[in-house]
Amino acid sequence: MIKAVFIDIDDTLLDFEPTCAAAMREGFEKFHIGPYKDEMVKALLEVTSEMWKEIEREEITFEILRRERFGRVFSRLGIDFDGVLFEDFFRNFLFESAIEVSGAREMLDYLEGKYILCTASNGPHAQQINRLKNADMLKYFSHFFISESVGASKPSKDFFSYALSKLNEGREEKILPSETMMIGDSLSSDMTGAVNSGLISCFLDRKDTGDTRGLKVDYIIKKPTDIFKIL
Repeated sequence: MIKAVFIDIDDTLLDFEPTCAAAMREGFEKFHIGPYKDEMVKALLEVTSEMWKEIEREEITFEILRRERFGRVFSRLGIDFDGVLFEDFFRNFLFESAIEVSGAREMLDYLEGKYILCTASNGPHAQQINRLKNADMLKYFSHFFISESVGASKPSKDFFSYALSKLNEGREEKILPSETMMIGDSLSSDMTGAVNSGLISCFLDRKDTGDTRGLKVDYIIKKPTDIFKIL
């Protein structure tokens, strides 16, 4: 019986791609970099994905991502501009962003009161909390497990061990990993972490690829509201 649900934030609750596009468009205008083209956001998404995987493998730190991300992005785009300066602008923009994934609020409304809801996110703590606040989603959650404050990133067992330990503080009857579901869009962090830590895994396959890269997840949903059929 599932008692608690861990939910990823980026691309599960809050939509990262349109936020990135809006930030780049505004930043290009602010810094007079040149005309922004819609296809340019692809470079940012690719670099961000690559660097988060490096963080997950403990090859780099989040601070290195901050210093190097837009340097890599601008290199791919053939743009000569200060990547650290643009990163600071981007992070400030992201801090205030609150573009919801379609169906995410309906999912939270459905789960609220039935399960203990917790965020399980990689990223800066204050940023993720403020984005949820701006989206009026803080109210749904009992716990906020975010890598910067946890001291470990998904998919590491340390992240999920910490989260479960905090979840069970003061409880006589402990909630087991097998009684906890992880919902997220990332196979490499959310699903790998859930599987390796014994949680019930629910993969949000928003692109409807059907490809789990050989990972044996428990459930696959195409949109957040598909959780209605499972829980």
